[in-house]
Amino acid sequence: MSVFTEETRVRAREIIARYPADRSRSALLPLLHLVQAEEGYVSPAGVAFCAEVLGLNKAQVGAVATFYTMYKRRPTGDYLVSVCTNTMCNVLGGQEVYDTLAEHLGVGHDETTADGKITLEHAECLAACDYGPVMTVNYDFFDGVDPQGALGVVDELRAGGRPMPTRGARLCTLKEMAVQLAGFADEREGAVADGGPGEATLRGLRLAEQHGIAAPGYDPKTPIRSKAEADRAAAEAKAKAEAAKAPAPAAPAAKPEQVTGSTAPDVKAPDDKSPQVRTAETRQPDAATAVPDAPGTRVPTDGAPPAPRDAQAAQAAGVAANAPAGDGKPAGDEAGAQERNLKEAEAETGAAGAGSAVASETGAQK
Repeated sequence: MSVFTEETRVRAREIIARYPADRSRSALLPLLHLVQAEEGYVSPAGVAFCAEVLGLNKAQVGAVATFYTMYKRRPTGDYLVSVCTNTMCNVLGGQEVYDTLAEHLGVGHDETTADGKITLEHAECLAACDYGPVMTVNYDFFDGVDPQGALGVVDELRAGGRPMPTRGARLCTLKEMAVQLAGFADEREGAVADGGPGEATLRGLRLAEQHGIAAPGYDPKTPIRSKAEADRAAAEAKAKAEAAKAPAPAAPAAKPEQVTGSTAPDVKAPDDKSPQVRTAETRQPDAATAVPDAPGTRVPTDGAPPAPRDAQAAQAAGVAANAPAGDGKPAGDEAGAQERNLKEAEAETGAAGAGSAVASETGAQK
């Protein structure tokens, strides 16, 4: 079993301290990146280490480590080269890029070159369809690649160089990237300053211009309200809504001569609840449910429980009524085979009926 360095243990304690004491399990994802940063993959020792510092069992840690593809379960090269072969990149030539690299490097998916430099994998999607076909090296993007360009990148990596990605900072090894994914800054001098943002995504804007689509007018200088102002505006809107729901003033009392003399009791009208809410309360009453307020509403009550049954007798009856299926191959959709099987079944039924009749007659004679 590998013994992790003291630096790794110090960093592990720092990661765990980022989370509340009763939520330390949330530190598992960055901790897995941390152990991968030391060994190049999540080994059984790494799983045991994470389980130890978090107070989990190894099965819980292994379940997470095997779910995410960023956690490698066997030694990985210094540079993880991922080629998108999903729909959009595939249409644009992603599969050709992957096939060219696989043949050139002599490895397949999730395999590492003999010199330990490069691990190749095909990715389902790298979330950069508008830049396709795309390839990443340790999760840094190379946009719009073609087979020859991809070969140039991997050859430079194997020669000790670090080509500049289309977007992002200077390339680093997979272990160095794992440290960053664990939540620690890139400590290389000037590494973050290198690189650029890449070409802007303008396809959507150009389509909008082409079809005359524009967003509603908006003044970017409009000030953003503070929380107090937003709360005050919300309270005013709520007061207005409640005022709108207030009942209208009562009508003047009827004159005595206008009284009809009806003795029918007054019926309370339903409140503003929606029919769906009222129905739900009627069907699922509980201690917090108000009394049904619709006239004529009746809350259903549970009836008498079903009579007890003998479970073993019921199971035996079910087995007797459902004979097990045979091992013969079904006839399928062929009409001739179906007709032949039907005739054979009718013949067997007829023979069984005749045999029963003979048996009955023999029994009567006896």
